[in-house]
Amino acid sequence: MASSLPIPVPPRSPTPPSDNSPNTNTPDPSRLSAATANHNRDSLSPLGDSFPSPRSPTGGFDPNRLSPTKPSFSADLQNASNDDSSSGPFNFTTVSMAKSPVGKSNIGQRRGHKYKHSSISHQIFLEPPPRAPLALPNSLPIPTFKECRSSMSRDQKSRFWWSVCHMFVAAYTLWSAHGSLAMTALSHLILFDSLGALLCVAVDVLGNFEVWKRSSIRHPFGLERAEVLAGFAMCVLLLFMGLDLISHNLQHFLESSGHEPHRSHPHERVSMGNVDVTALLAISSTLVSAIGLKNHARIGKAMRFAYIESLPSILSNPSHFLTISCSTLLLLLPLVSIQIYGWLDKALSGTIAISMCVLGMRLVKTLGSMLLMSYSGKGIPDVIKDIEADPSVFGIDDARFWQVHYGLCMANLKLRVSGSDENLIRLRERVSSLIRNRLGGGYGTGGQKWEVSLQLTVERL
Repeated sequence: MASSLPIPVPPRSPTPPSDNSPNTNTPDPSRLSAATANHNRDSLSPLGDSFPSPRSPTGGFDPNRLSPTKPSFSADLQNASNDDSSSGPFNFTTVSMAKSPVGKSNIGQRRGHKYKHSSISHQIFLEPPPRAPLALPNSLPIPTFKECRSSMSRDQKSRFWWSVCHMFVAAYTLWSAHGSLAMTALSHLILFDSLGALLCVAVDVLGNFEVWKRSSIRHPFGLERAEVLAGFAMCVLLLFMGLDLISHNLQHFLESSGHEPHRSHPHERVSMGNVDVTALLAISSTLVSAIGLKNHARIGKAMRFAYIESLPSILSNPSHFLTISCSTLLLLLPLVSIQIYGWLDKALSGTIAISMCVLGMRLVKTLGSMLLMSYSGKGIPDVIKDIEADPSVFGIDDARFWQVHYGLCMANLKLRVSGSDENLIRLRERVSSLIRNRLGGGYGTGGQKWEVSLQLTVERL
């Protein structure tokens, strides 16, 4: 009874109507007749022996169908993949990349209207005016130790070996100073002079390279300020050596007054020959370094003592004056008696130590202000008064005086003036010559070089 019932036709997936068909609601009679003729009511029955297979259009069993129940399923699957490799949807082929550079493509670039090429009324983006190239380089190469050694001339090599000999004189003085505090203090002075001589040679060798004096963006004044920094370090060392000598003298004074020392310090009287040899070596080495190497010449120009300024060129330098005078006084030690020897030796040592501290403090102050880009010399108030006394000057709004290194000083002034153009030109020349003569020592004296810049604001009466 159940088998005689008609099996309904399975629902059909809706197909979107064609754009070309005028009436999509009217079914096609030819399609309905063909579907009815080919319809088999037992084709969808799972109880039938001839249940249709996906690969059998007639409804029979397909022996080539892949089924996991077959013993040769894996082999058939491999063969099927090999057969479909050429016609499957994932047909990948090996492509070799081109080694030539890829040409420029316009893909991804926007092709629109550019405002800068439009009319004058639409020129929103204006190109900046062309600038002249900078006259200063960005930076200059700093020489290495190997390059400095290879650039040394014969004269520079001889001066270098002399500075080494000067250090050996300081070492010999310290080694032979047993029994004399004055000779120990003198050895510290000779060590300071030998370091100054070595610095003079280093400055002379670095002057062979362009980076030493030429300005750049990274080093606006070259590397000459490195000499100021090295001199500042030497002056700090001189100050500490003087303080060490003062503490050593205080220790010996306490020992002589009855205090028991933690460690014994045996001091014997130094022989006459050692004192004479040491003093003569100190005087000769100081004179050779001062005359041949111009030792401490730049420091002497930057700092002057009024008491010794009238002396000859070598003795007017405080460093040379201190070393030569102390070496000369040492020659008197072997000539005095034993009772006077102890007091004279301690007094001479204390005098040298105090002089080293005073000289070190003055040099530290002078070179420290130079490192801070200021001027510590005298004569600035007098220069300001002379400029204000000019009839063309109404007032000075700003005045800055500063020293870059040993050989270069700068003055920047802002003045309110009145008068004709000729008077203003005369005023510029007068102010520049006034600063150079008063502060620089005048033309041909070998003083500091002054660069003067003036900004004049003309007052209309």
